[in-house]
Amino acid sequence: MDQYETAARSAGAADTLPEAPRNPVLQSLGERVRSLRARRGLTRRGLAAVAEVSERHLANLEYGTGNVSVLVLHHIAQALQCSMAELLGDVTTTSAEWLLIRELLEGRSEQDLRRVRMAAGELLGTAPSDHQRHTRIALIGLRGAGKSTLGRMLAEHLSLPFLELNHEIERIAGCSVRAIHDLYGANAYRRYERRALEEAVQIYSDVVIATPGGIVSDPATFNELLAHCTTVWLKAQPEEHMGRVIAQGDTRPMAANPEAMDDLRSILDGRAGFYAKADHVVDTSGQTLEQSFGQLKALFMPVR
Repeated sequence: MDQYETAARSAGAADTLPEAPRNPVLQSLGERVRSLRARRGLTRRGLAAVAEVSERHLANLEYGTGNVSVLVLHHIAQALQCSMAELLGDVTTTSAEWLLIRELLEGRSEQDLRRVRMAAGELLGTAPSDHQRHTRIALIGLRGAGKSTLGRMLAEHLSLPFLELNHEIERIAGCSVRAIHDLYGANAYRRYERRALEEAVQIYSDVVIATPGGIVSDPATFNELLAHCTTVWLKAQPEEHMGRVIAQGDTRPMAANPEAMDDLRSILDGRAGFYAKADHVVDTSGQTLEQSFGQLKALFMPVR
């Protein structure tokens, strides 16, 4: 569940900080925090609340003007569901094998890295056959991309079951997605999300799945999705995402939040590299529903 959908971002003093000389190390750390925050779909206020640090303190960290304590970094890493090593950028220095693998991959193109990832999956036995993946179709993308509407249409066209993963999460948790976040936090939601996906993969060999927008935020869950499903990124411009959500009658993204569009763009930028790992991309920008569905169903026309 994306924070821009439910929470308002502060437009206070944190955004009007005076310019100060930035230490390159602190600046690099701040950029990593911003990138991880965007990938998780968190606003600055949301991350500050989960990490239990002041929003101004977090803003100083992100701008590279604050030399925060190790304890604060620990809290932020926990809130971002990552290790301190990842936050500091040193995860590949944890062992000799990591270092050797890093050297092999250093400077490789995205295409080469994808081939290595796929080969590693086959070597480790985590990659099912292409046939198994093809019979499960997962739609990914931000809220407002059309995953639910187009997913139902595709499932009906292919005579397959349709699964809304958020509904499965609510079934497993016994409460709404909002309640999971409010009562147990984002980390608990990600655990339910992983469990719901694993159950779906075990139960359904043929299915169309509409996934939550933030499913790419957890690498383990996203790897599971990529390994077991043919994935399609339903892509759109930020303005269209926002417009479609509001058109559905949900005005929360803009409520008391003058920077909602900036938040949405930041989230999309932070996740775009992961969405782009999908097997297919359908750009719905400026398209009617029928045109978008035409593009989508063409991907799954039977081979003659």
